[in-house]
Amino acid sequence: MNELRDEAVVLRSYRSGEADRVVVFWTRDHGKVRAIAKGVRKPTSKIGGGLTPLAHAEVYLLKGRGDLHIVRQVHHVERYSTLHADYDRITAGLALVEVVDAIPLDDVADDGIFTMLTRALGTLNTPEFFPELVPPAFFFKLLAHDGSEPQVGECVNCGSDGPLVSFDAEVGGALCDNCRSGRPLSADGLHLMRRILGGDLAGVLRDEHPAGAVEVKTLASEAIERHFGRRMNVGRASPIV
Repeated sequence: MNELRDEAVVLRSYRSGEADRVVVFWTRDHGKVRAIAKGVRKPTSKIGGGLTPLAHAEVYLLKGRGDLHIVRQVHHVERYSTLHADYDRITAGLALVEVVDAIPLDDVADDGIFTMLTRALGTLNTPEFFPELVPPAFFFKLLAHDGSEPQVGECVNCGSDGPLVSFDAEVGGALCDNCRSGRPLSADGLHLMRRILGGDLAGVLRDEHPAGAVEVKTLASEAIERHFGRRMNVGRASPIV
């Protein structure tokens, strides 16, 4: 069996057998990796705490004969104590890992995604930043990383400067009055999206309730769902078990 040592974030896990758990990681150097943690649900297990969703850890895995690796050791890199103490931050974090888990490639390295994910989790763990717009910003940044950044500087259809009055995830951005389709887009929503995509994300996240936030959350969720072709629970928490 081959060894695999890497830095990883736990995307999700689920029970297997009487005492085991299958864990899905996004790793820095190996992309999405699945592994079985044997006996981890026993009270005597010493690694269970490092295998819950949102955990950021160094993992030591053995590559088995099948699709699953075997978890041998886990050591925390970041514990995210602020994130785990706040329901809204947990909800936001779960939205992040759900979307990363939707990426269909297994065992394909993408350090950029790992870096974006850990930075977003670190932001959720920072008290000065509000969590509401971390997932929408992450979704937009992930789309940009994949070459599908929403166009909000000019009409995505005709190139007009505007005014831009709608946003259509299917066509990839904002549209002018002559080309309008999709959802109506307010001036506040457009301005907020431009700040997120244009380099003022830290300023956006320091504002508890920026104008246009609800609108941008809806548009970002629709855009990422359209990209992956599936419905998601983004924005709604599920229990960490």
